[in-house]
Amino acid sequence: MNFIFISFQFPHTYWNFCDRLHKDGVNVLGIGDSPYDALDSRLKEALTEYYKVDSLEDYNAVFKAVAFFSFRYGKIDWLESNNEYWLRQDARLRTDFHITTGVGSDEIEHYQSKSGMKAFYAKAGVPSARCHVVTDIDAARRFINEVGYPVIVKPDVGVGAADTYKLSCDTELENFFSNHVPVPYVMEEFVEGDIVSYDAITDSNCEPLFESSSSFPPSIMDILISKKDLAYYTTADVPEALARLGRATLSAFGVRSRFVHFEFFRLTKEKPGLGNVGDYVGLEVNMRPAGGYTPDMMNFAHNTDVYKIWADMTVYDKRLLPPSQDDHYCVYASRRDCHEYVHTHEEILKKYGGKIKMCERMPEILSGDMGNQMYTANAADENAAKEFIQFVQEQK
Repeated sequence: MNFIFISFQFPHTYWNFCDRLHKDGVNVLGIGDSPYDALDSRLKEALTEYYKVDSLEDYNAVFKAVAFFSFRYGKIDWLESNNEYWLRQDARLRTDFHITTGVGSDEIEHYQSKSGMKAFYAKAGVPSARCHVVTDIDAARRFINEVGYPVIVKPDVGVGAADTYKLSCDTELENFFSNHVPVPYVMEEFVEGDIVSYDAITDSNCEPLFESSSSFPPSIMDILISKKDLAYYTTADVPEALARLGRATLSAFGVRSRFVHFEFFRLTKEKPGLGNVGDYVGLEVNMRPAGGYTPDMMNFAHNTDVYKIWADMTVYDKRLLPPSQDDHYCVYASRRDCHEYVHTHEEILKKYGGKIKMCERMPEILSGDMGNQMYTANAADENAAKEFIQFVQEQK
């Protein structure tokens, strides 16, 4: 099997995907923009060959790299980046090279368009917030007259919470239209709830081989704007109601042979037409693994290896690792250099010792979302996870 993996150096733990493929006997062919000498030694061992391009943004350069590998090794069986930013390029390359193991250019729109997702949520029987494709201020006002303030405005196709706004009055609405170029935006009614995820690795029949869940702050947008500290936790225990909606969403979107991250609101306030407190409402689908080091947190929470589960899915279309019987919570807590904290770095390490699974500086490109210094640790339950967050992030 010939597998082209693109941009495997970010996040840096993505070398694990290549390693597990290699251990399953796959020819792993890498395309990236980093010098070969800068690659992790474990990644070098996993790659059959590496092709460096000056920029992954240059489609022609990446196309030539795929063509080179196709000429040298024969038919390309898989092509993947597992990265939101490159999903459209991945799809275009699959279409151009007739690679049928992933979505092509004709399918990618409903995978990434927030407005386009609504029809698939409806097909799955998953409630979702009412949505308006932004055109002009008069149309926006008519939508707001229907749903009321506040509303959330965000790019129809975007990554994370970037360029997302909460509008609470006419003045803010007018400022938005005065200060933003007419790129495709969507406007949604505001939903009060906690954000939880349904994460899965699916086989070729849309059946989950692995399931997990994470709980996030109510507003990642506030973290970006107000420079608050990010904390969230992953658990192996997926609530049955969430699992049911997650599986229905997999089926509606026809998600085959992928690692996915679906986000839902868990309502903290009743919303007529959507649900009662505790009900789940569809937020958005992401047809790639959860961001940052969340796949590693899944490993720590489930006591498993999601990289191997994914690789085995790719090669054998089934899960070979047995389910773990030793589950935990895994909690992420970060700190920002601009804040002063009650407890020192050394005190954190001393108190939590062997429970800490990762501890490192975050890359600058991720620090806006995820903080400058991160800690992940195993916790016995939700209360222990919250205690860890409090200890790490308590400010002076």
